[in-house]
Amino acid sequence: MDFIKHQQQFMAYIKNPQSALPSGIEPRRMHIYRELFFNNIDGFVSSAFPVLKSLYSAENWQQLIQQFFVTHQCKTPIFIEIAAEFLQFLQNEHQVSAADPVFLLELAHYEWLELVVSTAQPLKSEQLLTADSVLTESLTLAATAKIAQYSFDVQHISVDYQPIAPTSQPQFFCVYLDKSEEVAFLQLNPLTAQVLAFIESKQHQGDFITVEQLLDWLTTTYPQMSPELLQQGCESLLITLASQGILVTWQDKL
Repeated sequence: MDFIKHQQQFMAYIKNPQSALPSGIEPRRMHIYRELFFNNIDGFVSSAFPVLKSLYSAENWQQLIQQFFVTHQCKTPIFIEIAAEFLQFLQNEHQVSAADPVFLLELAHYEWLELVVSTAQPLKSEQLLTADSVLTESLTLAATAKIAQYSFDVQHISVDYQPIAPTSQPQFFCVYLDKSEEVAFLQLNPLTAQVLAFIESKQHQGDFITVEQLLDWLTTTYPQMSPELLQQGCESLLITLASQGILVTWQDKL
């Protein structure tokens, strides 16, 4: 048997012991290899999604991880990327069962986002803003800040609180690293969420935005509100977001 075929058999058995046992390797050793691989994956996923894991019985969690281990084609051994692969598995491959909470996908995304932010690094070109400079500099969302919208109040979910239906209004969040480099969560009102989403959309286009441009967009989007009130509220909001490190400017503009 050539090496590649033998290797494929080895990995097939590691993922699923119902596969044919590779020739020349005793079952006890293969069992040890498989337990090692599986326990590593289980440990990575459990560390990344602790709240989600707490909502399952030990048996049901093992079944979920087993399904992921057997069926999903992971493309990376890196811890944070395995968490992303598990989220993709839940979103695209997992067949929902009675053991799964109705908010499974949203809670998993929320916990994954926390992991992403906790491991994010500020870009070298980013520069913090002061209360004065936020009104004169071009603005962008910090690399350590992420915006999300959910239909469940995922921030409160625990063993003791498991909602069975979405909230009446969408839930908006900014997950970011504060100045102590700790993960922080800011619940946003719809207007703040729109402002940050607009800034983020410009950022994805390679553009930066000034306060004047943002105010032009706000007055067009909310013609029922007075320009003076919008300006006052917008400037106050931007100063607050800059003080939290959510909004920054760049030393070298794209």
